[in-house]
Amino acid sequence: MLSIHTAPSLLSPKTFFCWGILPIWGSKMFAGKVPPEVLKEIVFKNLNVEKAHRLIIGPGVGIDAAALDFGDYVVVASTDPITGAEERIGFYAVHVNANDVATFGAKPKWFLVNILLPEGSDESTLREIMDEIREVASSLDVSIIGGHTEVTPGLKKPIVVGTMLGEVEKDKLVIPNPRPGDAIILTKGVGIEGTSIIAHEREKELRSIFGKEFVERAKSYINEISVVKEALIAREFATAMHDPTEGGVANGLHEMADINDLGFRVFKNKLIIREETKRICTFYDIDPLSLISSGALLISVPRDSAQLVVQKLQSNGIKASIIGEFLAEKKRVIIENGVERPLRRPETDELWKVV
Repeated sequence: MLSIHTAPSLLSPKTFFCWGILPIWGSKMFAGKVPPEVLKEIVFKNLNVEKAHRLIIGPGVGIDAAALDFGDYVVVASTDPITGAEERIGFYAVHVNANDVATFGAKPKWFLVNILLPEGSDESTLREIMDEIREVASSLDVSIIGGHTEVTPGLKKPIVVGTMLGEVEKDKLVIPNPRPGDAIILTKGVGIEGTSIIAHEREKELRSIFGKEFVERAKSYINEISVVKEALIAREFATAMHDPTEGGVANGLHEMADINDLGFRVFKNKLIIREETKRICTFYDIDPLSLISSGALLISVPRDSAQLVVQKLQSNGIKASIIGEFLAEKKRVIIENGVERPLRRPETDELWKVV
């Protein structure tokens, strides 16, 4: 998410979420990503990308990384914060940034991290964060090459900001370019990260309602947060890939459509919504489509390749479903029981209603 996000993720492992920035009403900012029109007016106008030597892909709405030309290879770079969570933030920081790099078809390889700790933090907090970062980076074959660590006045919780660099052969780079008629594939399911976060944060309450085994299954969703494997499988066919973080799959679809000012049509019965997610969202009266969804991957592919991509993913143990298509017409809708209605862009992530 190149730095189009400004606000952290808590949810995500993009933080908990890694989300971007905050919507703005008047002069006030609220939790969530900054609206596209605000990004264009305030953020993008102050960038000097025209001076960026080797830049292939620069910042834009729905673009989560930058790509730099190094001859036969391209370096892909992404940065994201983890701000809302305390538990496993080192884990989140690596995965969230690795996911963004992988959506461009690149293999994550080098990681830099800034760790900001509240005054009075115990050394054990820093040790735990670094242990998590080392463990996840090792599992992805990523090298930790630098960063910054400090105790920062005014903080209530630790903040971890990661920057991931990846590498891909130039002919395998996925330059985001979804087209009208492209099929939309969703992997794993909606609300993966959010389900796990809520299960951790509301464990006692949920155990009393659904039982220990249910809550442990929901908590374990966090182990599915990486999309690196599926992204590298799908890159051969993809016209765009996006990991939906803050605002969930609903926001992810809007962000992908924003790239080329497209519309989309998705089908509710094609969406993968797992049992634990359904029941938790029903209990708290929240919309699973707008719940932080790190761990899912949205993939745009030519219609005639869609079934093949789904088969390749499934043969590698990854659940996948064709959920709809992008449209030249600007409408953005979801169809449920034969009824078409607008799928609106979330103003904030549903997670904030619960945690």
